[in-house]
Amino acid sequence: MSSFTGKAEYEELFNPKAYLDAYFRMSGGSMGDEYLQFVLKQLAETFNSGKIKGDTLIDIGTGPCIYQLLSACEVFKNIIVSDFTEKNREEFNLWLKNQPGAFDWSHVLKYVCQLEGDRIPYQEKEEQLRKTIKQVLHCDVFNTNPIDPVTIPQVDCLLSCLCLEGACKDYESYVTALKNMTSLLKLGGYLVLTGDLGNTYYMVGEKKFTGLCLNEDFLKEAITGAGCTIENFEVSKKTKDSLEKGADFLAYYVIVARKERNT
Repeated sequence: MSSFTGKAEYEELFNPKAYLDAYFRMSGGSMGDEYLQFVLKQLAETFNSGKIKGDTLIDIGTGPCIYQLLSACEVFKNIIVSDFTEKNREEFNLWLKNQPGAFDWSHVLKYVCQLEGDRIPYQEKEEQLRKTIKQVLHCDVFNTNPIDPVTIPQVDCLLSCLCLEGACKDYESYVTALKNMTSLLKLGGYLVLTGDLGNTYYMVGEKKFTGLCLNEDFLKEAITGAGCTIENFEVSKKTKDSLEKGADFLAYYVIVARKERNT
């Protein structure tokens, strides 16, 4: 395997079931518990604030995951999800169609419902999200239109979690990919990004995948350069070695920014 995990290696080697099992169990021992607790709280506050709203949200680099959409589905009528690898889209569709073998998100669902004041049972929240998701698309952040050949009207909100850190080899490619992504966002719409700072790799089963080592200063510069004004930048430092040898990183972040100009 090359030093940078490229597209072909993601298609061939990325195992969505192993990824979910390692990082998203949230049952008192999954490697991503600390990340999830921080991000889910921030996303609940963000999407329940009343500031971010509209008809359509697109999630770029969804992977096999739903956690990032659970608060957003309360606000948006239509959610479009997208991922580069066919395996991730297949795994996501297992959950979407409620088929046997789908990942059990009940621990995460219960946690988000609790954050939101237990307004509805978690099973109802899950069905609400399923009904809100309108399309599952292929995406490639290095295309000028990341969801080519599909075209859509510019959306009200663009969400991306733990995506560009894995997709981009260097800062230059990150800037390019971010500009491509934000072309899907209408002026006045909101960009919501989450991820890790200081990360260079993460494990999925026995396979090592590279990560782009991000810092706050670079992210601020890249987001501003993509025509967006940052309204909130929350960082939480890692407080325990919860990932053991699963990944190296220093902190987690959630950024909320408003698109002010086209680039």
